[in-house]
Amino acid sequence: MSSGSGFPRGRSAVVGAATFGVGKAPGFEAIELAARASLLALADAGLTPADVDAVFIAQPQDTLATLSFCEYMGIDARLTDNNRSGGSAFLLHLEHAALALDAGLCQVALIAYGSNQATASGALVQTSKPSAWETPYQPLRPITGYALATARHMHQYGTTRHQLAEVAVAARRWAQLNPEASAREPLDIATVLGARMVCDPLSVRDCCLVTDGAAAVVMVRADQAPDRHAHPVYLLAAAAAVTHGDIAAMPDLTLTGAALSGPRAFAQAGLQPADIDVLQLYDAFTINPILFLEDLGYCAKGEGGAFVEGGRIAPGGALPVNTSGGGLSYGHPGMFGLFTIVESVRQLRGECGARQVAGARLALAHGNGGILSSQATAIFGTAETL
Repeated sequence: MSSGSGFPRGRSAVVGAATFGVGKAPGFEAIELAARASLLALADAGLTPADVDAVFIAQPQDTLATLSFCEYMGIDARLTDNNRSGGSAFLLHLEHAALALDAGLCQVALIAYGSNQATASGALVQTSKPSAWETPYQPLRPITGYALATARHMHQYGTTRHQLAEVAVAARRWAQLNPEASAREPLDIATVLGARMVCDPLSVRDCCLVTDGAAAVVMVRADQAPDRHAHPVYLLAAAAAVTHGDIAAMPDLTLTGAALSGPRAFAQAGLQPADIDVLQLYDAFTINPILFLEDLGYCAKGEGGAFVEGGRIAPGGALPVNTSGGGLSYGHPGMFGLFTIVESVRQLRGECGARQVAGARLALAHGNGGILSSQATAIFGTAETL
């Protein structure tokens, strides 16, 4: 089926998906973590590294990651992509892989990522160059930019810290249902509000975790997918948008590029926001899901804070969001985009146990890169959605 948008709707599928080492993985280098996840994803599809002819990877510590990773894995790749747009990169890889598969440029595409930032340094890996315009003000990157967007949203629309805390608590409640999640201890609104302030108005509980971890997915053409997995997950749409680099150049601090990528993705898939059963939204900070829910069309601009109140996005709520626990409670190894893809796949396969969304047929994954700079939206479906 064609979407009429030029995107090959449903003509490629994820047939392997895996994570490895989420939380703390002492003794592993980043490339080893990515390799372990890749081997698991390939085994999930009944494949080996020798079957792979396209590699998509972005490693924070390695600007030539496609070269070193192909060497490490013993892959002779005819196509590689090392797009480095931050956490959104892997959803761009997803889009590029789908186009390449549909054009016959490759047969088996591997998308991988791994980071040992928690055990190597215990801090976020900084991958962007200092800004000539922002550095004189000594920002704490990236949180200062997100705090700025949060403060503006609060000022303009009356969003409260209590509403931000609802996002953190919902993520933790999902994480408590996920044995792989890094943070599973109870968390309530009062604890979030009373947590140490990092960059006003964001406290430490408004910030993503700092963990190790790796993820990988394997894609093939749709006509090959049933031979590779009993439950292929088909890519129905993938779209992206870049609006700025530095937060100082963001056109509107309350409006992200998701307002561009989201409508494009829904048009490609021939769907509306209400059709989606489960959402995985890049939650580096609690403001992110609020902004993305608005910009993807789940509520009007400025209403995101009220939208998440009352456990609406938590287990048992009307809209399942970040069912793994997200970057706030599952894990955040520097860049989280690929993990939104893996959780989408697992939900549509029905593999999520206690956190499984019953009858999930359509999933949306949304990645964020830079400081609200790069946005990418992907929509997945089961075979019955084709």
